[in-house]
Amino acid sequence: MVDLYWLILLPIIVGSFSIMLSQKIARKVMVLLQILMVALSFLSFYHVRTSGPVVQNIGGWTDYIGITLRADILASAMVLLTAGMFLGMVLFNLRKNYADNLYLFLFMALEGLIIGIFLSNDLFNIFVLIEVSTVVISILIMYKKDSGSIYDGILYLLINIVGMSFFLFGLGMLYKKVGVIDLYGIERIVSTLENPRIVILPYALIITAVSLKSALMPLFSWLPKAHGTPSAPSVISAILSGLYVKNGVYLFIRIQSAFATVVDTTDFFLLMGFITAVVGFVLALAQHDIKLILAYHTVSQIGLIMMGINMKGTHTYWGGIYHIMNHAVFKSTLFLTAGMITDDYKTRNIYKISGVMKRMPAVGYATLFAVMGITGAPLFNGSISKYLISYGAKGSWVEYALILVNLGTILSFVKYSQILFGKSPKPGRSDCDSLRKAVVLTMGAMCFVGGIFGRWIVMFMFDVTFEVDPLSYWIKILIFILSFLAGALIYFGVLKKNNFFTIVNTFELGFNGVCLSIAMFFTVVLGYVAIIM
Repeated sequence: MVDLYWLILLPIIVGSFSIMLSQKIARKVMVLLQILMVALSFLSFYHVRTSGPVVQNIGGWTDYIGITLRADILASAMVLLTAGMFLGMVLFNLRKNYADNLYLFLFMALEGLIIGIFLSNDLFNIFVLIEVSTVVISILIMYKKDSGSIYDGILYLLINIVGMSFFLFGLGMLYKKVGVIDLYGIERIVSTLENPRIVILPYALIITAVSLKSALMPLFSWLPKAHGTPSAPSVISAILSGLYVKNGVYLFIRIQSAFATVVDTTDFFLLMGFITAVVGFVLALAQHDIKLILAYHTVSQIGLIMMGINMKGTHTYWGGIYHIMNHAVFKSTLFLTAGMITDDYKTRNIYKISGVMKRMPAVGYATLFAVMGITGAPLFNGSISKYLISYGAKGSWVEYALILVNLGTILSFVKYSQILFGKSPKPGRSDCDSLRKAVVLTMGAMCFVGGIFGRWIVMFMFDVTFEVDPLSYWIKILIFILSFLAGALIYFGVLKKNNFFTIVNTFELGFNGVCLSIAMFFTVVLGYVAIIM
């Protein structure tokens, strides 16, 4: 069993030393580092899977005082996912000229910070890690130094500073009330409070910040700007949309668990998840920029995940967790292939791109597999996680809400998939980098493997056994087929001709608007919690 702090420090330390190496050697070191990180992460995960959670108090302090790292089955699975994703991103970017030593250092530092957020058990340490990662991400967004990326990077930085100010105020008040900011210490102490209403304000402050990081409605306006920045490297968009935004969802799970004995806001966040999912796909349908379509659809998928983890059922919860991992794979694949497509076609306008399957077959098939995954097509990874979520929602309004959300997803990707077919405006085959093709094809294949072996993957990863009801699964397949036919009919018969969503194409909140939405969300959460308690 490797000490947990090495999983955080190793990429930062090696990344720091790589600055002094030649660029060619530094890139090879990064690849070796990522292979080592995957191996160490798997060893850590396997130890937790077989022996139970690992808790390490740095410096030998007693519980709830010093820095505590804790790896349970969820945290260790997320660390393994992080290491695997970064290995793919490093290989994808290995031959790009802009990936110099400073870029590689920042990228490796981001990996260590993300892993630190997953493993840290102290709210103040989490605050510091998020703040530093925000600065690193802002620099990476602005790395190519054009005016658009600089604006988007600064906006991302300022919005997240405002949001994390709520987090800092909340944990300060919480420490004053209960004397501890360790997540498991909070869980133990709040359950014994004579007057649990004293945690209403700190909870509302903290959960507002976490909801911003999760990109919940109406706090998501920063996400498309950051994830869809025109000049940001594709790997940055892939990591942000596929992985980093899951930090917010992960913290949401941890915060909700810590306060579960005194505050139950699952119904509220179930509804917010549904609204987020619907708004996300509506805005995705309104876009003509392929990266913005993907970015807004990340918002929709986060809404779906929030619905799963807030439905109080074993199937729905683990379906939501598995969808976190599935989304990391297929959305990262889509962003990477979108970057390759725009580099070749010299445009991000979806209506000016066609014939990708003929011009870039490997990229086309990787995109198609990822689209099948995100829409929940049978035999692909999204079908398993969506099946689990919908299975646990039987007999409630959520069952029909999930059908609507998936119909919206299908509509979005019927539109997106147009780029794959037809005649290419550019003659011949594209001369794509072979390593990049190998990376996206591997990730596309993972979408298929995650569906075929989904049941066993969930059982191995999370020690959760479930049976797939053949009748329910065939009904789900039938619903998917009908939804696909309806989606194609609605898009080609109605939406493509009339373009109803043009009115929201330019929907965008500036800095002041986002700050106002944060304040409004906080007020609503505070009022809701005060009423239910």
